[in-house]
Amino acid sequence: MKAVISMLFAASMLAACNTQSDKQEALLKSQQKTIDSMRVAMEKQAIIDSMNALQAQRQEAEKWEDLEKNEATSHTQAVASTPAAAPVAARTKKKWSHTAKGALVGAGTGAITGAIVNKKRVEGALIGTVIGAGVGAGTGAIVDHQVKKRNGQ
Repeated sequence: MKAVISMLFAASMLAACNTQSDKQEALLKSQQKTIDSMRVAMEKQAIIDSMNALQAQRQEAEKWEDLEKNEATSHTQAVASTPAAAPVAARTKKKWSHTAKGALVGAGTGAITGAIVNKKRVEGALIGTVIGAGVGAGTGAIVDHQVKKRNGQ
C-alpha cells in the first residue's frame, strides 16, 4: 500500500512540475511574439520614416527648382526690357542617367522579389533592395559607358 501511495505521490509531483514548465514555455512564447511584433512595427516605421524623408527632400528640391525658374524668368524679363539684350538660352530639364534609372528599377524589383522569396518579408525586401540596386546601377553604368562611347565616335 505504501508503495502505491508513494508512486501516486511521485507521479502527481512530476505532473505538477511539468505543468509549471508548460506555463513558463507558453509565457516565453507569448513574450517572444510580442517582441517580434514590436520589431516588425519598428522596421515598418523605419521604412515609413525613410520614405517621408525622401519625399521631403524631393519637395525641397522642387521648391529650389521653382525658385530658380522664377529667378530665371524675372532675369529674362528684366533683360528683355533693355533695348540691346541678347536672348537667353532656355534651361533644359536634366535627364536621369542610365545608372540612376537602373538602380531605381533594380531596387524596386529586388524589393518585390525579396519580399516574395524570403519568409521574413521585411528582411527579404531590404536585402533584395540592396542587391537589386547594385545590379541595376552596374547595368546602367555599362549602358552609360556604351552610349558615351557611341556618341564619341
